[in-house]
Amino acid sequence: MKFVDEATIVVEAGKGGNGCMSFRREKYIPKGGPDGGDGGDGGSIFVEADPGLNTLVDFHFTRRHKAQTGQSGMGRNCTGSKGEDLFLMVPVGTTVVDLDTAEVLADLVEVGQVEKIAQGGFHGLGNTRYKSSVNRAPRQTSNGSAGEFRNVKLELKVLADVGLLGLPNAGKSTFVRAVSAATPKVANYPFTTLVPSLGVVRTEQGRSFVVADIPGIIEGAAEGAGLGIRFLKHLARNRVLLHIVDMAPWDDITPEDAAVIAVKELGKFSQTLAEQPRWLVLNKIDMVAEDELDDRCQAVVDALEWQGPVFRISALTKQGTGQLTGALQDFLDKRAAAMLADPELAVLEDQMRSAVDTEGRDHVNSLRLLAREEARANRAARENDDDDEGDYDVEVEYVSE
Repeated sequence: MKFVDEATIVVEAGKGGNGCMSFRREKYIPKGGPDGGDGGDGGSIFVEADPGLNTLVDFHFTRRHKAQTGQSGMGRNCTGSKGEDLFLMVPVGTTVVDLDTAEVLADLVEVGQVEKIAQGGFHGLGNTRYKSSVNRAPRQTSNGSAGEFRNVKLELKVLADVGLLGLPNAGKSTFVRAVSAATPKVANYPFTTLVPSLGVVRTEQGRSFVVADIPGIIEGAAEGAGLGIRFLKHLARNRVLLHIVDMAPWDDITPEDAAVIAVKELGKFSQTLAEQPRWLVLNKIDMVAEDELDDRCQAVVDALEWQGPVFRISALTKQGTGQLTGALQDFLDKRAAAMLADPELAVLEDQMRSAVDTEGRDHVNSLRLLAREEARANRAARENDDDDEGDYDVEVEYVSE
């Protein structure tokens, strides 16, 4: 199944049913009075987190979703039936954003979570509602109100405890294979990972965490180079990032330069995300001579001015991976215990995620605006060139006979 992590759709809640104007007409009961019933409410639209889904591809084929309209009222004080609500099933980790107001309508992070994104219209009133002591035969009704209409964007961010950051061919997919049962594609060329993948790391009985591998980023990714920064948003929900650096790069770039590039591109996408817990993982140490290893590792630490944890591993031979996963498990367990003891930490984490989402969305919108302006300028330049091609300067020489 094709992996799709963004989709733009239109949702329209159902209109409320109109009220009915009716009067009671029965044998032997003259002037029975008003008996027009109310209409039914329009159906609302909800999104529900389904653990069986992992892509938004279905929403690329069906762009418009409308809930059922409420039934109009009827005589004998019969109320119209309510419009049926519409439930849109989305993967866990989906965020729903109103494109017109930039409001986050829902953030589905738990299995089975249900959130309303469009309110159905209110029902109209029948003429029975307007009956009074001075108006015994009202001929007044009201129509049902329209349901909410929204242009919304669905954004899927994979849910994982640990996220992997690094340039292409740094060994991220190999690391996931080494520590979990996941089998992402591995090859000796860059960009073998084209979509995010998840792996469950089981450190011991009853203890595990989820690691997310995203496509590598290159220099200029924040401006759209390579696969750009469209997948960096998947790191927004991680509690710790592993910055994996290739210590034996296949091209001319040095490990320290590669490390600096990844950090710079991360900061351009979201400075809040760049300030979150991050560990430095120096990979492929089995391919570096022993007498050069310390100097190479120290060069990376110095280039980043690194103060956090540093791990030296070989994902291919699994050297050092057990120590790393054990440290990650302890870190995540302590963090979970701290959040249970202090609920304020969970609130701060939600605020951080919201800030990352906002910064990332603003960055993407600015890139799209620049792209539109560039396309407009190119189109204007082409039109000017076409006009110039139609103008000819003709010199006429008159010769007297």
